[in-house]
Amino acid sequence: MDVGMMMIFSSYGWEEGTDGQMWEEELRLAEIAADLGFDCLWSAEHHFNDYSFAPDNLQVMTHLAAKYPNIDVGTAAVILPWHDPIRVAENAAVLDLLSNGRLRLGFGRGLARREFEAFRLNMDESRVRFDEAAPMIVDALQTGFIEGDGLYYKQPRTEIRPRPQHSFDGRIYAVASSEESVISAAKLGAHVIMFADRPWEMRLPAIERFRDLHREYHGTEPPHVMLTDFVICGTDLEQCEQEAKEYQGKFVESNFYHYEFLGEHFQTVKGYDSYQQKAEIARAAGHDGAVSGFMEAASWGTPDRILRGLEDRRELIGEFELNVAFRFGGTPFDVAERGLKLFAKEVLPVLKSW
Repeated sequence: MDVGMMMIFSSYGWEEGTDGQMWEEELRLAEIAADLGFDCLWSAEHHFNDYSFAPDNLQVMTHLAAKYPNIDVGTAAVILPWHDPIRVAENAAVLDLLSNGRLRLGFGRGLARREFEAFRLNMDESRVRFDEAAPMIVDALQTGFIEGDGLYYKQPRTEIRPRPQHSFDGRIYAVASSEESVISAAKLGAHVIMFADRPWEMRLPAIERFRDLHREYHGTEPPHVMLTDFVICGTDLEQCEQEAKEYQGKFVESNFYHYEFLGEHFQTVKGYDSYQQKAEIARAAGHDGAVSGFMEAASWGTPDRILRGLEDRRELIGEFELNVAFRFGGTPFDVAERGLKLFAKEVLPVLKSW
């Protein structure tokens, strides 16, 4: 199994230090992961708020690729409506050249109204912008030329310099929670990225739909889905359960706040119907119900308990890639470091053997 570590750069629920200290500690976790045998370092892209503030994950990954030459680097994800496609293609080509083909390039379309508003963009346009930009970028990294004649991106045929040096086959990823995003990811031939935010039985239909669509569009077996997990790992099960309730619970709270899941706006924003359904479920379940569902999906506890949960997940949905975050929802650095090191020692070798 391929196992990466996810970097969120979040200070929600963490009142102890500055943005700089948060970044320093997150980068320290990346150093530990690079030394302990993880396959890839991943980072989100988010802006302006303590939910997550990693405004340029390609820049972060350029830094990490230079420091740690024996691990891949990935974006989960570059939010395409917030960027010009030609700049994403250029920056990806540069990073991939500098890292000697170690970039895994993940795309997303964005979900937080507050981020779209700060960029002076209309969320109604996000689906079309994504569906125009993503194939333009993938084609540019395959051919060395970018062009487009869509509604939003009328790009004259232009050569990418430095020319892409390595094939991106198998290295394109796309976040997909909605039906439309699953279709878009399948058309790209991308690995789907999904998050441990609801019981996996609820995710299974979308995963199977993605696999069927990939076979239909490409005539090949689909790439593994990448599941991004939020892990509390320790030797004391009771303590881990309390920590999971606190920090995974605070992360759920941060999602409610940042994405405004308890608001009504998703029913009026084009292309976000599935999130309106999630908002209705969240309102019905309340905070405690949402936390319970999250804890059912995410991994917490002793290494043995975590492994049993991942085995059950694999039995349900089949083979997958794993991307693990150890710091979220105000998790103290010492708890994140403890979990990372114990996971690497006792869980990671077993996963590698699958």
